Amino acid sequence: MSGLGPGDCATLRTMPLPPWISDLPALDLLISVAETGSVGRAAQVHGITQPSASARLAKLERRLGVPLLVRTRRGSRLTPAGQAVVAWSQAVVDAAQALADGVLTLRADRQARLRVSASLTVAEHLLPAWLLSLRRTHPGLDISAAVANSNGVIDAVRTGAADLGFVESPNVPPELSSRVVGEDRLALVVAAGYPLAAHAWRPLRPTDLADQPLLLREPGSGTRDTFLQALEHALGFAPKLPHVISLGSTTTILATVRAGGGIGVISARAVATAVASGELVELRLDDMPLTRPLHALWLGRTPTALAGELLAIAAATPVLPGAAASNTSFSGNGC
Repeated sequence: MSGLGPGDCATLRTMPLPPWISDLPALDLLISVAETGSVGRAAQVHGITQPSASARLAKLERRLGVPLLVRTRRGSRLTPAGQAVVAWSQAVVDAAQALADGVLTLRADRQARLRVSASLTVAEHLLPAWLLSLRRTHPGLDISAAVANSNGVIDAVRTGAADLGFVESPNVPPELSSRVVGEDRLALVVAAGYPLAAHAWRPLRPTDLADQPLLLREPGSGTRDTFLQALEHALGFAPKLPHVISLGSTTTILATVRAGGGIGVISARAVATAVASGELVELRLDDMPLTRPLHALWLGRTPTALAGELLAIAAATPVLPGAAASNTSFSGNGC
């Protein structure tokens, strides 16, 4: 066995468990016989008939290959071998009961709470309405919603920290199950007084962006990945972008754009109000589509029951790429 140290072999079992070890109900029944002094009373404790209990114990004796009980008119008593088996079985049965109780607790916990992780565009503009819809049918449900960038959401789902995740990343890990629940569109925006704003009627070409100060989200963000992949596809190569500034939140990008710091690349939902008021100007871009799918992610073949209900709500709600921004304030670090 490669990779094991000299002392490791002592901790390994030298042989597999025998098949009869799986007959825990029969061992539990034998313990009850020891406690009650009768197969009939033990059968009552376990909710079975006495003939059924006798048959289980006889089968256990055959599988173990030793006599466990001496049956008399006054009842049943354990043989010395039976006493030894009961002594050894007690801890095993107790551990099995602890395992059963623990699994039931885990199941109940999964049924009583829902853990969601979402990147910022979904968390701010879409998730609140979805959760409110779910709350109407589950008023007592414990819901926790975390915000992260797309890579953070993927990690949360992959490690089991989240039951359901929502991302805008163009790439979905193959080990996770996914479903498209809508679309989002990226917008390139500048302050109204920025030099390019005066020529916003004239579309930019992808090649024009290389020398511009681009304000992008941090690595791991779905917004950043979507933009860079679209730019590479439009140019046919991965360009050098010497003037890129990486910023950790939508709020910071918007503040930098308002200060005249460059071209912000951000979800159109997040800037719809500012563009409509004339505070910001959206630049037109030729031959470079910036629409991206919104994915729901979960671990395993099917989501949990509650995650499945939220997924159905999200999928049934029209999510168009040009949807107007909500009144939610700009905050958070995901996207």
